Amino acid sequence: MSANPFKDKASPHSASAPPSAADYWADSLFRKLAMTCAGLIIALLAYILLEIGSQAMPAISEYGIGFVGGTTWDGSRDEFGVLPEIWGTLYSSILALIIGGIMGVTIAIFLTQEFLSQKVATVFRLIVELLAAIPSVVYGLWGIYVLIPMLRPVAGWLHTHFDFIPLFSTDLSGPGLAPAALVLAIMILPTVAAISVDALKRIPYKVKEAAYGMGTTRWEAILKVMLPTASSGILAALVLGFGRALGETMALAMLIGNSNQINLSLFAPANTLASLLASSFPEAGDLEIRALMYAAIVLLLLTFVVNVMGLAIQQYTMRKFEGKK
Repeated sequence: MSANPFKDKASPHSASAPPSAADYWADSLFRKLAMTCAGLIIALLAYILLEIGSQAMPAISEYGIGFVGGTTWDGSRDEFGVLPEIWGTLYSSILALIIGGIMGVTIAIFLTQEFLSQKVATVFRLIVELLAAIPSVVYGLWGIYVLIPMLRPVAGWLHTHFDFIPLFSTDLSGPGLAPAALVLAIMILPTVAAISVDALKRIPYKVKEAAYGMGTTRWEAILKVMLPTASSGILAALVLGFGRALGETMALAMLIGNSNQINLSLFAPANTLASLLASSFPEAGDLEIRALMYAAIVLLLLTFVVNVMGLAIQQYTMRKFEGKK
């Protein structure tokens, strides 16, 4: 008669052994440590908001909500408004998100849907991710000395033949929205591509096999099955990329032109909240510093609203395409 394999007690080191007192203690310690770290993060965020808010309070009291709708930033006359900066921040970031998002998702598709061999895909992904290691100021210099001269002939031709279209109503004589948006697109590309790749790789292979079994072509399976299934992860990548674009400073300060104007033209100079903060602080007086702190609060609120909206869209997409509650 064979021995009962379930008769003997499990070894203390086996996976089926009940947790020991040390395991309970370690689990409790980890939970407390995690809660402490979460509390410290919240406390740090509250401290930053409190510190910036206290510095900005004189400007908030003096300018009120009109600060958001004002179009003049003149420290010599103590006139401050950030509407052109809000416009430039959103305009440049949306353009960068459209360009970088399309490129990032396309790269993710080619890296995960067997268009390339595994070795080539790995090398290509490493190259894309290395773009995130390039300093912002290097992107700015590349934009000044390479990208702007490359765009001038194109901008001149578009302005000459299509100046009746608001997007091409000005010429590119120097820094402007187009080079800033293109550089921003390259800067957010690694984030969008890397997270989209992970989202597509998490889809079980049997999902693709089932799509092929129903008679779909490769592109039908990708566009109608794989992308909707990975939509929540792709949306998370786009939200993170958009947040990166909203807060980018040095490259935009070097490329966007730092001009307080609202213009639809892709080649007109503009300004952003982040570049305003970077360029105005060194020579700012006391009142202007308070106004800059107010602008920093506006940027924080703008980023917060964008992330909340992105999270809401992501949750809606998860419920619609992935069947999650």
